[in-house]
Amino acid sequence: MRIMLVSDAWDPQINGVVVTLKATIACLHKLGHEVSVLSPEGFRTVPMPTYPEIRLALLPGREVARRIEAWAPDALHIATEGPLGVAARNYCARRGLGFTTAYHTCFPEYVHARFGLPLGVTYAFMRWLHGPATRVLVATESLRDTLAAHGFGRLADWSRGVDTGLFRPAPDRSTDRGAAREPIFLYAGRIAVEKNLQAFLSLKLPGVKRVVGEGPQRRELMARFPEVVFTGALPLAELVRSYQQADALVFPSRTDTFGLVMLEAMACGTPVAAFPVRGPIDVIRDPAAGCLDEDLRRAALAALELDRAAVRRHAERYSWEHCTRQFVAQQVPLHAGSALLDQPG
Repeated sequence: MRIMLVSDAWDPQINGVVVTLKATIACLHKLGHEVSVLSPEGFRTVPMPTYPEIRLALLPGREVARRIEAWAPDALHIATEGPLGVAARNYCARRGLGFTTAYHTCFPEYVHARFGLPLGVTYAFMRWLHGPATRVLVATESLRDTLAAHGFGRLADWSRGVDTGLFRPAPDRSTDRGAAREPIFLYAGRIAVEKNLQAFLSLKLPGVKRVVGEGPQRRELMARFPEVVFTGALPLAELVRSYQQADALVFPSRTDTFGLVMLEAMACGTPVAAFPVRGPIDVIRDPAAGCLDEDLRRAALAALELDRAAVRRHAERYSWEHCTRQFVAQQVPLHAGSALLDQPG
């Protein structure tokens, strides 16, 4: 099958959407599928407001149509709600073509956190954008419930995975923390207001707090919390080593749809501390893998006592190949048309 993926998020960005798409593409190739990525590459772009690291395609409608027609995919999947996603959605909707979308990001909550726009306004836009899709793919049961409550239909499952060969426990790491060193509490991900990072950085915890990643809030938080180690974005091998060295990953976000960094940390044997909200409650289904508590400090300290071997075993349940087969099963023929909209998702 020839599958076109449309994504406003792509290189050089490092985030959950890009990681998911790249892992999926690798598995799609192994399964014998052809893939084309329609990304901002080759378009005129402008920086995203408040987040200039992200470049958005400028008026891409005609070029998106040209590229879709030139490559002639069997199936088309829209991964993001940016200009490219909107242009591809409009192209398919006007022609009555079948396509799928994914709800990777809690966009209404992010926009509200950044700009104060009422959630109802942005959810209306999201329903408009995803409305013509034959299927809207979601990563977790709790996200499915949330979207259904907001009037979304034709929801279908597409879970997430982790490369357990790359993300693995360090062979030289002592299994006994003992008193030889202070614990390391790690955050990995985008440094932005919607990630609620200050909830972690303001905790009174023993040892060291380490933050891996980049984002628009980095400079502000570095000034507010000078005792915290900010590493910036790291090469993949160093990121793996950071997970391996950490005693707990603290995941303070209340708005993520999944949180791939939790799987990456657990695959390295590092337990997770998080709030009991959408994302963590779906990923940390086994209390042996992490601690969920509205008192994030209590969760972080409790995570130090978990068995790292058990944490690793939990992560081994997630496979990118399984997720990719799930993705393929949800794709629909592009030219099957809008008749598919009447079928249950």
